[in-house]
Amino acid sequence: MANILDLRRRIRSVKNTRQITKAMKMVSAAKLRRAQEQMIASRPYSAMLASVLDSLKRRVEIYDPETRKLRHPLLAERPEKKLALIVITGDKGFAGAFNTNVIRTASQFILENDRKQIDIEPVGRKAREFFRRSYPVSLSAEDGGAKRRYGRQRRAGIEVTGDHPGMLEKLDFTEVRDMADDLVNRYAMEEIDAVYMVYNEFKSVIQQRIVVERILPIVKFGTHAITAAQEMTREAREQAALAAASAGLSLYPMEAEIAQKQFEEERERFGTQSVDFIYEESPGDVLRFLMPQYVASQMYHAMRESVAAEHAARMTAMDAATNNASEMIDSLTLTMNRVRQAAITKEIIEIVSGAAAIG
Repeated sequence: MANILDLRRRIRSVKNTRQITKAMKMVSAAKLRRAQEQMIASRPYSAMLASVLDSLKRRVEIYDPETRKLRHPLLAERPEKKLALIVITGDKGFAGAFNTNVIRTASQFILENDRKQIDIEPVGRKAREFFRRSYPVSLSAEDGGAKRRYGRQRRAGIEVTGDHPGMLEKLDFTEVRDMADDLVNRYAMEEIDAVYMVYNEFKSVIQQRIVVERILPIVKFGTHAITAAQEMTREAREQAALAAASAGLSLYPMEAEIAQKQFEEERERFGTQSVDFIYEESPGDVLRFLMPQYVASQMYHAMRESVAAEHAARMTAMDAATNNASEMIDSLTLTMNRVRQAAITKEIIEIVSGAAAIG
């Protein structure tokens, strides 16, 4: 059994660890609040953009009357033989199983489509490190994000073709739009047949899920083409709820949800109006210009949700670590008291035995 000095040293070390985990939890809670605000603030733009495109789609001849082909390639559906997969994880650890779950879902998607040609676009340091260890890196990714080489010679059927370091540290729509434009151009040139995203969809602290979403081709504006989803377990929901309550966070942001619902109703009314709008440019040109912007807004919003989900996962993990440290301190303190009491009892017995021997 350890002596009292060793136990005191261990208790002091665990207390220092508890201080660190508690501070990290509060920092993550503060960042989560900001991430939620930014995520909610980005919703109206993407929702209204989808409504405008839906309204345009009903007013524009989608098919060329002569060739009977779609006027915009992003609406064309082809057999999925060549895929692009965007995997969105975090840049840092200490977030529980957040990064592991996203990577596992992406790996399962790759395994199910291993006979197809897959270009992996990792976003976030954890995804970048994992997939660069697991699959060959294309020449374009080795150039550090240089301009895409269309029609490049592939090294393997599954390659890492993107390199986006630090994108999530300070998320900028311009960078996301550049990435979206590259994917749109590759799809238009038929270098890829579909684009999928794997990310953590965030509604609230206790409403999250890992989803696989298809963003190209565009089937219907304003809807999410979810092909697979992994819900939170009941235990994970309970842990997140406890962590949020101790950090003073609301589990259900009611005001934001009510405002979102009202905006959705207004958007629906706008999209279904039978009024003829006057466009400075032709409706077809407006549609062609806005569709890549729509794809970029979908990717941007997914990254915003992933950032919020990462902070929520880190807050929950640090709350659990803090509670474990407290339990360990209580256990070590109890053990130390028992050792000290045993030492005192032993000394008393020795004194009494010595006195009896003298007498």
